[in-house]
Amino acid sequence: MHELFAPFMLSDMLLGNRIVMAPMTRNRAAPEGVPSPLMSIHYGQRGDAGLVISESAPVSAQGVGYPGTPGIYTEEQALGWRKVTDAVHAKGGHIFAQLQHCGRISHPRLQVNEELPVAPSAIKPEGLAVTYVGMQPFVTPRELTTADILQVVDQFKKAAAVAKAAGFDGVEIHAANGYLIDQFLRDGSNQRGDRYGGSPAGRLTFLLEIVAAVSEIWPKGRIGVRFSPENCFNDMRDSDPAAHFGYYAQELSKLHLGYLHVLEGDMSAMATAMDYRELRRRFGGTYIANNGYDRARAMAAIEQGTADLIAFGKPFIANPDLVTRLRRDLSLAPSHPATFYGGDERGYTDYPSAAEQSLSTMAAA
Repeated sequence: MHELFAPFMLSDMLLGNRIVMAPMTRNRAAPEGVPSPLMSIHYGQRGDAGLVISESAPVSAQGVGYPGTPGIYTEEQALGWRKVTDAVHAKGGHIFAQLQHCGRISHPRLQVNEELPVAPSAIKPEGLAVTYVGMQPFVTPRELTTADILQVVDQFKKAAAVAKAAGFDGVEIHAANGYLIDQFLRDGSNQRGDRYGGSPAGRLTFLLEIVAAVSEIWPKGRIGVRFSPENCFNDMRDSDPAAHFGYYAQELSKLHLGYLHVLEGDMSAMATAMDYRELRRRFGGTYIANNGYDRARAMAAIEQGTADLIAFGKPFIANPDLVTRLRRDLSLAPSHPATFYGGDERGYTDYPSAAEQSLSTMAAA
């Protein structure tokens, strides 16, 4: 058996394989950000991944940046997530909650009392926000004060407690893809002159404070962090991602976290200019590689030691039995982009397994 399909010890958890279901926003939550019954079916269908990472879950009403996303800050949301975690555990899997704050990637139409979104600096991102009244231009966000920042750190801590009450096995702190923590990390969006800005050490302070707060709820081995050093999604840029994120990874290595989950390159172009082996070396712990991996590339990465676990995103959408298909080297079903975001069970829970496809074909013959 290839190591990709062999069990793996992540901290104190024995994963059934080295395949990770990447976090993917699908906008199927019920009103008030409560995870829907459809979501428990969707995640349960894919629960044989070694590790499932939930879609981004806003840590507060302020952190919401899209319609129909499941929050992780109320008791009702915790009850909804409990059905999701139960479904994954019933398949023998493990599931982490991805804790997120969208920061400037939001819009007053998504905020309580139509307040301005917040950010490390008052820099308006280019592009359009997805709102309940259609696409709207992003606005110039309100720069967070020091007191505001401490409140956001507490939001992550409270969300971590909700995740524990909901039955998750751990949490992933979303510091990628242009959302609030990433906005602090990159010098294209953080122009602060206080202790949360300036040098790479200053820009890392916000994330370190969040990790410390979440560590009061979860053991550090049950906490992961996600980075996307080169990803330009959400109008992000950085003057030297290799140097800056190399430093960040080295500093995180001192904390002995469960893992570092890295979107390698730019997810729109999938091109990379960084040495991700060096980033992995600097972190030193369990490294999850993500972005455009297929079976052959994933197996090679494990064999060559460039990653410990491989995260698959889009392939999991149309292939609820992706682990089986990869193990048996079966063809993968195509997904339907028109059903990616929002809607009902179509393009969400109705994709058949390879076994179901085979039976259907036999019945039609």
